[in-house]
Amino acid sequence: MRRDYRNPAADAWYRAVTDNPADFPFSFRYDGVQYHGFPADRFRLLSRERQDGEDKWTAELRFQLDDALRVRLVCAHYPLFGASEWTVWFENPGERDSGVISEAESVARFPGRYPSLKGILGDHTNWYRPYCLDVGAQPRHFESNSGRATHVNFPYFNLECGDGGVMLAIGWAGTWRADFRYDPAKGETEYRARSVNGLSTRLRPGESIRTALFVAARYTARDEHYATNYWRGFFIRHNLPRADGSGMALQPFSTACLASDTGLPNSDGSISERHFTWRPSLEKMIAEDVKTDFRWFDAGWYVAPDGSSPESDWWGTVGTWTLDEKKWPGGSFRQSTDFARANGMKTLMWFEPERVTDPESLAKNWGYDPAWAIRRGDGRVISNNIGDPGCLRWTLDRIEKMLTENRVEMYREDNNSDQAALWNDLDAREGEDRRGITECRFIDAHYRMWDELIACTTGYGGCGFVDSCASGGGRNDLESLRRGIPLLRSDYDRTSTAIRLSMTTAFNRWVPFCGANNKEKLGQLDPTGRLDMYVWRASYLPVLNVDSQFCQDPDQDFDMLRRGLKEWKRLKRFLLKEFYPLTPWHTEEETTGFTAYAFYDPEEEAGALLVFRQERCAEERLSLPLPFLGSNETCVLTDEDSGEVLSAGGDGEIELAFAAPRTARLLWISRPR
Repeated sequence: MRRDYRNPAADAWYRAVTDNPADFPFSFRYDGVQYHGFPADRFRLLSRERQDGEDKWTAELRFQLDDALRVRLVCAHYPLFGASEWTVWFENPGERDSGVISEAESVARFPGRYPSLKGILGDHTNWYRPYCLDVGAQPRHFESNSGRATHVNFPYFNLECGDGGVMLAIGWAGTWRADFRYDPAKGETEYRARSVNGLSTRLRPGESIRTALFVAARYTARDEHYATNYWRGFFIRHNLPRADGSGMALQPFSTACLASDTGLPNSDGSISERHFTWRPSLEKMIAEDVKTDFRWFDAGWYVAPDGSSPESDWWGTVGTWTLDEKKWPGGSFRQSTDFARANGMKTLMWFEPERVTDPESLAKNWGYDPAWAIRRGDGRVISNNIGDPGCLRWTLDRIEKMLTENRVEMYREDNNSDQAALWNDLDAREGEDRRGITECRFIDAHYRMWDELIACTTGYGGCGFVDSCASGGGRNDLESLRRGIPLLRSDYDRTSTAIRLSMTTAFNRWVPFCGANNKEKLGQLDPTGRLDMYVWRASYLPVLNVDSQFCQDPDQDFDMLRRGLKEWKRLKRFLLKEFYPLTPWHTEEETTGFTAYAFYDPEEEAGALLVFRQERCAEERLSLPLPFLGSNETCVLTDEDSGEVLSAGGDGEIELAFAAPRTARLLWISRPR
């Protein structure tokens, strides 16, 4: 049956703070004065709008603080989950500069003894490593200052306290920080969260800035499986973007990149595709019945700013977003997307709009304004200032033209630089009291850019979402993931099976819709690698990225490709259901144990259990609990390979045997007959 996550106490809290904004959990300093909430004696209420739907309540309140500052509070609540969210906007409607706005942060207090903070760290050096911290023992602090919000640290938190807890998220693609401090006298934990670290800016007449999206989702049982699936249920129902313009729910899909299947030099993994290479690959995929849902068209397809045709340097030649006519003459690229579409495949296409190279050549040849390029002294990384309205329009026009003319269904965005230092440099050029203004403009423009690009692709029947990438998993904040999904949750996930299993048992607790590569490789961009059922089963995620050389590998095992694709298609209906990690998390180096997890649909009372005896595991048997079953429930597990049938109840464990290390078992879960 469907789990019931409703929480009347959380509903009442939302009503109370929107009815009495003086108690709202937000604080900021303005013109030297600290404000907590929006008290009526200082904030004149201009308007209050409410709308209560069956599964979403919204409220928008507008306040006037002085002639140069209005505050707009935008809130929502989801009564099926007891989850609340809010964003604060600062606007200057006047004719003079506002006072300085700083220290803008959400400040909430959550009652409950024995607070424990659980979560994961970010991609890039930490590879989603979990943590469990005793907040009662000492305060805890997290921050991200690079400009890629989910590298190193991760702005999602599970605060267990008392008999339940709260899931917290900061939706902001730039810099952020979060602090947790327990007060034993009051028996409550104070949570402070902010975006735009170091914000201290005046607003000029007509300017507006916004904070992050802050989410607090209260749950009522102190159980990590319960909390994980409460969050996943909320995320899938209320945060996952739609599949297309019709509003259809997004379902798992598969992709394949053809860059390594060209027979041409491919020094950096993506630049080798040409007008004559795509057809043999697609025709072979169709003939061998290994067709994927999307053809992935990656970097290196564009002409360089000076008009030359790059042979290898995809990274150092971005900015024109115009097809390289030497590689793709005439309408050859549109021919490839038409062919894919006619055969039931869509196309996704790589862009990196926040970075430019050679601004002088872009100005000379493509109408670019060099003032839009944010540069530091070394000039190695140059940020494209999409926070400037003219720059944003120039960039969007070029991308939309490329997408529309070629009927590209999915926009894929990458970001291969840490931009916060460049934002700070541009702040300094603005003059005094303007710290953080560039980041505010930049991130807000980025979200608006994605909204417009989604409107573009849905306008001709394409996707209602984008691929969110920033050197792998650098942009997986909650606000971004209302528009995008990470086709690759990490670039590093393209290597060993051990890191893939490690990431699945951590990352998938927080972001249900994600993908990984389906090969085991020494290097991320290696064209070949190992693929067997052990690797296949470790790669079964809502996005299945098939990494194969369909024409160029004479040893390609098409039977193995067909088997894995067909098995994933049978499994995919469960991949967005409840998720249960059943063994301790391990690092990439720890390959002496087992990894097991289950996907379970409580309404259908069916699912799948995946169990891996890792490469150096000496044990032959494993006992597992089945926490998705109630105490009086039973199930049947049927082994995909042997047909063996096991019975289990919710109050016991099942025991599984494995003939050898590096073995994966897939067992289908069903009701007993």
